[in-house]
Amino acid sequence: MRNASCRIRHHVQGSLRKAVLPLSALLLIIIPVCVDSADHAVKPAMQDIQLAAATTKEELLLFWEEKDLYVQSATRHPKPISRAAENIAVVTAKEIEEMNAHSVEEILNRVPGVYVDFQGQDFSPVGLIHIQGSIQSAEDRHVAVYLDGVPMNNLSGGTAVTTMIPVRIIDRIEIVKGPASSTWGSALGGVVNIITKDQGVTRTPKATVSASYGEKNSQDYNGELFGRPGSAGYYLFAGWQDSDGLRDHRATEKNRAYAKVGVTPSRDLDLLFSAGYGDHFSDSGDNPVMPTRSGIDLSVLFATGSFNYRVSPRMSLKGALHYIRQKFDSSSFVPATDQLRRETITDDRTSGGNLKLVHAGDRHTVVAGAEFGHGTLQQTIRYGPQYQSPPYNQPSSTFVEPRVDKWALFVNDTIVAGRLAVTPGVRLDRNNVSGTFLSPSMGATFSLGEHTVARASVARGFTAPPLVFILGGGFFIEPNPALEPERVWSYQAGLESAVTEHANVKVTLFRHESTKEIVTERVASRPPFKVAVNSGEVTRNGYEIETETAPFYNISLKAAHAYVRVESDSTRDPRTIYSFHAGVMYDDRKHRTAQLAGTYVNWDEPADSRAVYAFLWDFNFIERIRAAERTNMDLFLTVHNVTNSDAYSLYVFPNPGRWVEAGLRLRF
Repeated sequence: MRNASCRIRHHVQGSLRKAVLPLSALLLIIIPVCVDSADHAVKPAMQDIQLAAATTKEELLLFWEEKDLYVQSATRHPKPISRAAENIAVVTAKEIEEMNAHSVEEILNRVPGVYVDFQGQDFSPVGLIHIQGSIQSAEDRHVAVYLDGVPMNNLSGGTAVTTMIPVRIIDRIEIVKGPASSTWGSALGGVVNIITKDQGVTRTPKATVSASYGEKNSQDYNGELFGRPGSAGYYLFAGWQDSDGLRDHRATEKNRAYAKVGVTPSRDLDLLFSAGYGDHFSDSGDNPVMPTRSGIDLSVLFATGSFNYRVSPRMSLKGALHYIRQKFDSSSFVPATDQLRRETITDDRTSGGNLKLVHAGDRHTVVAGAEFGHGTLQQTIRYGPQYQSPPYNQPSSTFVEPRVDKWALFVNDTIVAGRLAVTPGVRLDRNNVSGTFLSPSMGATFSLGEHTVARASVARGFTAPPLVFILGGGFFIEPNPALEPERVWSYQAGLESAVTEHANVKVTLFRHESTKEIVTERVASRPPFKVAVNSGEVTRNGYEIETETAPFYNISLKAAHAYVRVESDSTRDPRTIYSFHAGVMYDDRKHRTAQLAGTYVNWDEPADSRAVYAFLWDFNFIERIRAAERTNMDLFLTVHNVTNSDAYSLYVFPNPGRWVEAGLRLRF
């Protein structure tokens, strides 16, 4: 994982092996207050360092791929990461491969400031994503998730199901921590922007095949094929996962496919088409507390089409269309009798598009655009005898079919004046269900010296209410057409610096002041029904500290600590959430890679949750072998939860103990 600054470990190779890490850098790594920025080295602050050592672009790209010098999530157009005022983290495909992740949730769990609440942590787990404490009565609807420009948040509850996204297709994940509404719209907590791999560039097709097998019959098989036989390039993927469940028979099975085709009909026009499909079945397994067994059956189908027309060397016109359908079937039964308790079936369909004009000049980079979208939701809830009798008196089945139409206009500019880069932005969103919202923002970065960059931002953001709260549906939820969006004013400031030539540090302070918090209250006349209402204020104050050393005899150390205090009018006591991350990595850049990474999260849950907090450590090892002239093979081994520790936020879903998997990856 990488922050918005350039990794220095590739930059200092020969000289670093003869140097000794300063005592201050070692202390910064060792103390628990800075434990695991694992893969988040400070990029923008280090851009000056890299330029001092590599005076040409060609020399610079010997150490970093060109795409790693830019991020696109800040303004929806690639810009140098040293000019991104937002607090951004980046995870690359290489880093995902090195951690042997099976789901997006596992990847995000390694990012400081991102908190993943796993819903029964197991093989390829499902989790709710929160950023900088955006969790108060909100589940994960405050975080907007995008894949290939497709908004993955569903209409019903506003959450995003990232478990359906194959990690092998991911080129990079850019995480914007904090409100990003002036660019993306409904995103009070932040944005997770998942960018898939490019199509191939060689006439001869290339392929990657991987397979892993672990305890409890846990399997993960993937195949990739990519190339460019002429003016059209392609990338194809197919994958399958299956497990009997590492604990309490939590079985799961996933099938996924993805295709991307790019065409260049002229030197000024690029066309790109992509489509994906996945289905996922999971069994919650044995619940030792409640006499209930539940299962989830999910399928996702999406398609995109986009173009990029270069009007002039400095101006381009870009557009895209997308369609996504998410079907979700959740059911629960009484284990002894297989009697239905409840079943919820949702069919969520969304279509939309965007058009934007980009002018990239020497001093100004202006992005102006418009968006539109239409969504329909069909939701059916079936009730078993338990809920058809008093005191619930529910019919055997209920059905709702709400719709939503929306549009938006946005514009931002990156103004460069010497060491200063200023980014003003504004967006107007209109939703036929929840009304109109204006989201302005202002950010700036300033190079304080050769090795130090400061950044600050202020932004107004919002999250639109889920349709189920406004128009009805859901489990014992009454509609509230008067419900308003949650809104926030956010303030962030940070400093990224090379403490020495051998270590980088990033520090970020933030304060988010939210109003119109959405909470659910019981309906006195119709228990156990609830209704969503706008409550009072929520304040989130916190900080993030991240650090990474350059390689010393091929070994680098990483650490991070994130903290947030949440105060809400809807709760009696404040909530303090914090995490530590720690990691050590060996990489000889030729034959083998090994890493030990640990994560500790304290959710400050109430006593009745019986939460247990501890470090969970994973060990990963990769041995690279040249099997033939054009074939390379990776052998990898992963030991999960090395110390066999318990760490979970809810006692009915304890985490698995130590388990091992191994596999191989062929590239030809």
